[in-house]
Amino acid sequence: MHYRRLGRSGLKVSEISLGAWVTFGSQVEEDDAVEIIKGAYEQGVNFFDNADMYANGRAEEVMGKAMRDLPREGLVVSSKVFWPTMPGPNGRGLSRKHIFESVHASLKRLGTDYLDLYYCHRYDPDSPIEEVVRAMSDLILQGKVLYWGTSEWDAAQVAQAVGTARQYNLVPPTMEQPQYNLFHRERVENELAPICREYGLGLTTWSPLYFGLLTGKYNDGIPEGSRATLPDMAWVRDRITPERVAKVRLLSTLAEELDLTPAQLSIAWILRRKEVSSVITGATRLEQLDENLGAAEAEDLMTDDVLEQIEEIFGNAPE
Repeated sequence: MHYRRLGRSGLKVSEISLGAWVTFGSQVEEDDAVEIIKGAYEQGVNFFDNADMYANGRAEEVMGKAMRDLPREGLVVSSKVFWPTMPGPNGRGLSRKHIFESVHASLKRLGTDYLDLYYCHRYDPDSPIEEVVRAMSDLILQGKVLYWGTSEWDAAQVAQAVGTARQYNLVPPTMEQPQYNLFHRERVENELAPICREYGLGLTTWSPLYFGLLTGKYNDGIPEGSRATLPDMAWVRDRITPERVAKVRLLSTLAEELDLTPAQLSIAWILRRKEVSSVITGATRLEQLDENLGAAEAEDLMTDDVLEQIEEIFGNAPE
């Protein structure tokens, strides 16, 4: 496993990390999830991503159970705040009240005294940016959070947060967590990458396999037992279009020529960017985990020729 600095900070995170979204606390049995987390740590993963709303808090509880058998100082643990998790009009958003109540609830579920990373899960137009930045800065001063960042914020919103921090001598964000993959790339490459270079932020990207489509498992239809067959996953089925599948088939052929899987090639393609500190992957089985982590050894295969071939396939891919 290789490690990268989180932006310009001194924190080092595994370039491939493990996330809890959709899987832990819902699709994956608790004991299996614990086994996957421990297996990832044993293979060098130190960054484990979570959020208060994943499986209504169960994902944090499952991760907390796994963490009890791992050295806390060897882990980089994150959570997020924004979506409704508590009753009443103040049970969502980025007000100081919701941020403080949410972080305390996350710490309790995870069974830890502090979060290494804490994300504002979306931008909140109803909360003044100074209130948000000051609340995050206070959590850092209290030792409950070490670094804070944003998730799915526009470049202008990130710049606003950095500017506010500088104006009031507060702690600026250190990272942004956007979706980034071969089917969803314009925002990162055209908007976020430049501002990350300017302000020294690191990208911790999510959905590297575009909800499983880039694994190639849907190349010949929707297999029984896959995520797309689940009743509440209609939004995944909507993304499996003939045009996208045709592109993934071409990617699969290229991956085979490189002795890689389509998933490994897709993750290695993301890792080529210096702005990316870590690629957050998901896994429902240890075999998936092992396959994804194999992408770390494929970075040297990202030659100009290979990148040009990938660009020919996905250069005009719909987002």
